[in-house]
Amino acid sequence: MANATTMGTGTTDATTPSPGAFQSLARNNSYVIPGLYDLNVEDTNWVLTSSFIIFTMQTGFGMLESGCVSVKNEVNIMMKNIIDIVLGGFTYWLFGYAMAFGRGELNNPFVALGDFLIDPGVSDPLFGPIFAAFLFQLSFSTTATTIVSGAMAERCNFKAYCIFSFFNTIVYCIPAGWVWGEHGFLKNLGVVDIAGSGPVHLIGGASAFASAAILGPRLGRYAKGTDPLPLGNPVNACMGLFVLWWGWLAFNSGSTYGVSGAKWAYAARAAVMTMMGSFGGGSFSIIYSMINNDGRMDVVDLINGILASLVSVTAGCYLYHAWEAILIGAIGSALCCFGMPLFDRMGVDDPVGASSVHGIAGIWGVLAVGFFADNPLRMDTTGGRSGLFKGGGWYMLGVQSLSALCLACWGVCSTFVLLWLINKVVPIRMDPNEELLGADLMEHRIRHTQIGISRALSALAPIQLDLDDVIDAPPIGRNPGHERCVDEIQAASQKLQQWREAMDKFTHREDTGKITTKASGSRQRTKSFLSRTHGNGKDNAGYDREDGSVSVSKSAAERAKGKEVHQMSVIGSERSYQVGGTDRNVDRNFAWID
Repeated sequence: MANATTMGTGTTDATTPSPGAFQSLARNNSYVIPGLYDLNVEDTNWVLTSSFIIFTMQTGFGMLESGCVSVKNEVNIMMKNIIDIVLGGFTYWLFGYAMAFGRGELNNPFVALGDFLIDPGVSDPLFGPIFAAFLFQLSFSTTATTIVSGAMAERCNFKAYCIFSFFNTIVYCIPAGWVWGEHGFLKNLGVVDIAGSGPVHLIGGASAFASAAILGPRLGRYAKGTDPLPLGNPVNACMGLFVLWWGWLAFNSGSTYGVSGAKWAYAARAAVMTMMGSFGGGSFSIIYSMINNDGRMDVVDLINGILASLVSVTAGCYLYHAWEAILIGAIGSALCCFGMPLFDRMGVDDPVGASSVHGIAGIWGVLAVGFFADNPLRMDTTGGRSGLFKGGGWYMLGVQSLSALCLACWGVCSTFVLLWLINKVVPIRMDPNEELLGADLMEHRIRHTQIGISRALSALAPIQLDLDDVIDAPPIGRNPGHERCVDEIQAASQKLQQWREAMDKFTHREDTGKITTKASGSRQRTKSFLSRTHGNGKDNAGYDREDGSVSVSKSAAERAKGKEVHQMSVIGSERSYQVGGTDRNVDRNFAWID
């Protein structure tokens, strides 16, 4: 079981198990090595790389959600996505992974109980596969949690959301074990969900629906009907779609869980069918939006239609033919596009449409396997079964329907209970006045400009509110240190102007205390009653204007020859510098000083 390491002396100095011995030990123990850890070197490389790419989907969710909400809440929604990774990921390590995939004597069909705070030692035969599997499942868990943040946007108390993110792992990990864990009752019944239309997206969408319903709509959301509100940043929303599109390829292809044997071929098929599904969903959403908006394209319709199609093909991503993936994607997009206004009519305010994109399309994605799934050759994905339309009978459709029902009920009910408990400790809804000012200002002291925050502050000023802290928050995009320097320069310029205006009074030609000295061909010098010369610009040659301007000329002869005349104003109501008959505006804060 272990290879001997022979030193130069010919004696065995140390013994260390080789990777091959690890794999051999693992494969010879049917309990220690569930399918989750059946990874060779090539498979581990594929799983780790896919995990890295899946984590980039957090960027896509953040950009999409921040683009769909108002500007005064865009930073807050990004902060929630960060919290989902930090707190959600931490609790997944603490207990989430153990409750989904743990190996313990107390495991039961409902929940696993083992491998808490998982951290295998270097002598563990499954040292590498455990870490690879944990990272892959962690990327799925944080994605499921992030789905909910968009549905709670613009009115959820940030502190309450942090608590929710910490415990939301429970909402995801238990049903993930039902579908993918060795102990799960749905898995043992034959449910097929390759990449998570059910455990990830349906759970996330059901949780999003429950969150939006229990929080209630945003202030004034339905004051003028159920039409969608304008997006805060449509470009960000579109960029978020592209990042999610990219991550989805790893999401589905990586779920072959390796590239050894026949896995690499089905990984390639999963990538292509993922794209085919998005083509079908995008095509439908284009047609729907054009008809529904009098020939114009609505950004949200297109984005959410494509995302819903991606959700729909996720469960059976390498079990479909191309035309089937296109059809499944189109149906998922249709269900989403019709579902979003339906939820609004129900009074469920979901700013990003997560309830439709992930919830409704997730249900369809789980059911689609029961209709269209092939039995993949050389892969045990379906246990030898096929979908209804492939001659497999009703069994697969029945267990897939049971899976959709169980997951939807669990997602809604568990989220209601969790938020109800959190609300007993910290109010989950923002104060109405804070909601008007925006979470960016009230939660993070980030003050945007030109978006109505100053108007809201003025309106709320007569109310007895403690706004001193947020009123002093500097607007973003500016350097307060530079602003202070500019203020000091302006103040100094104003003082200089006042000083010169005062000197003008003392040096006026008609003042009785004035002494004038003239000499032919020499410069004119003016003295005040204090007999001091002033270098305020009037001691230049040619100063003979009542309005305070300075005329500089070389000689009368040159003037006669048509030489150009320069006229400079000192400081007056109109500051200009005239050169050769051309006026140039000069900054009021600057003056010509000799």
